[in-house]
Amino acid sequence: MAKEIDHYTYRVTWSKEDQEHVGLCTEFSSLSWLAKTPEKALAGIRKLVHECIADMQAQNEAVPEPMATKNYSGKFMVRIPPETHRMLAIQATESGVSLNRLVSSKLH
Repeated sequence: MAKEIDHYTYRVTWSKEDQEHVGLCTEFSSLSWLAKTPEKALAGIRKLVHECIADMQAQNEAVPEPMATKNYSGKFMVRIPPETHRMLAIQATESGVSLNRLVSSKLH
């Protein structure tokens, strides 16, 4: 089980409100762990995720798949105003690249 929790996406940040570091796990967005040091916040959220997974498995609930092991197609649809679409198409044409290439470069 310990190796399984290594595949999840963790983050530690400072909570001004709590005046402590907070450990978070992207795949378990309702969980958090407060601690005085970043190291303890990370250890705490990892332990909490481990316990949560064990509870979910005991209840025969589906455990979230780690984002790191998911396959992504590289495609997604974004809706934008027609004026923005026109402006981007003009920029792409003037730059001599496809609209897809222009938008992709802007996302980096």
